[in-house]
Amino acid sequence: MGKRGPHPAPTALKLVKGTRADRVNTEEPVPSPSVEELEPPQWLTPEAVEFWEEYAPDLIRKGVLTAWDVEAFAVTCDAAARRRKAAKALEEEGEVIQAPVFDKNGKPTGFRISRNPWTVVLGQADRQLQSWAARFGLTPSDRAQLTGGDGRRDPHEDLLTG
Repeated sequence: MGKRGPHPAPTALKLVKGTRADRVNTEEPVPSPSVEELEPPQWLTPEAVEFWEEYAPDLIRKGVLTAWDVEAFAVTCDAAARRRKAAKALEEEGEVIQAPVFDKNGKPTGFRISRNPWTVVLGQADRQLQSWAARFGLTPSDRAQLTGGDGRRDPHEDLLTG
């Protein structure tokens, strides 16, 4: 069985809030600052790379996107690209379509009105995008739960400043 309850707050946030010392994970692994520029994975579509190029530079500057997060952020970019593609297709085709109906021999017998399959793609991409974007603070409510910080990556540095 998985863990219950809300996701734990990041260590840096606990330190800023003044959480009791016994509730702070002082041994949390921290990614090293990137010495090289983070590149989108090769498997991303050109449309997903556009999303990456739009958001990744700022997330990297803020210390939110690190080398450890590349795959997770790539999934976010992929979901955003699929969502944009589905929204465009729905705008062009409409939410309701005429689908051909065939008899058992494969001959067309007419049409039926049905929901455009792009609505399913849009819904799935929406859910995936909302879930992953939240992890990077890309929604207003999730961003409100983050500290502004100064772009530092090591939450233990907060123990040394004050």
